[in-house]
Amino acid sequence: MTAAATGNEDHAPLFSNRLLTRLTVSVTVLAGLTVAISLAGRMLGERIALAGHTESAQPVDVVIGQDQIRLPANTIRFEEQRRTGRAERVDLYLTWPEMKGYSNAERGKFNDASRPESLIFLNLSQSTMSKDMSGRLGPIYSHLFDDRPEPGPAGLTLQPLKETSGYGGEVFFTGELPDGSDYAVRCMMPADPSQSTSADCQRDIHIGRDLSVLYRFSSRLLPQWQAMEARVRDYLGQSFIEDGHPSSARQNR
Repeated sequence: MTAAATGNEDHAPLFSNRLLTRLTVSVTVLAGLTVAISLAGRMLGERIALAGHTESAQPVDVVIGQDQIRLPANTIRFEEQRRTGRAERVDLYLTWPEMKGYSNAERGKFNDASRPESLIFLNLSQSTMSKDMSGRLGPIYSHLFDDRPEPGPAGLTLQPLKETSGYGGEVFFTGELPDGSDYAVRCMMPADPSQSTSADCQRDIHIGRDLSVLYRFSSRLLPQWQAMEARVRDYLGQSFIEDGHPSSARQNR
């Protein structure tokens, strides 16, 4: 009996069928988890790389005040604003000078803070003032200038402000647009051009029925002020919607 028992043990399988089944199931589960983690990691990596951007050019129809405007989703900065319907404001970013939204091919322009001249930023909201920045130049801003104008870039005039103006270290640049109307932009000029940001300068305009557009840009782009004014107006003018269809460019107020 003892010898027989020993012989049976010598020839017994090292792993039982039950154990092999468990191992097989475990390996399968682990393999599945590995694939799932890999896919999830890839998706998460893509989301992190996008950092809130989207490449989708799906049109988004937004109503602000009395104006309806159609914008590609990839021009709208914030995900929560990429929805059709009424909104109090919409924030846009566009490549300069192409006036295009985010794309993977141009991601460097959107993610590299050392290239502030590559983008311009627009905020669209309902007008709350009867006059835009150009309209406020004569009745308001001109009284804040300290009467020591200096030549500025591309035909602009730099207007330092009085210490009592309340604008700190800001300055204004003024000029004349091709149609003879006034141009004014407010800037915080960096001490070193290499320290320029995408918000050095800002200007607001009225366009459409009731739309106020505040656009911001790097002081490095001041020499292109006329082209920027024209392209901002043209871009938005062609984006207005009437009766569900794009309208011809509206006249500015």
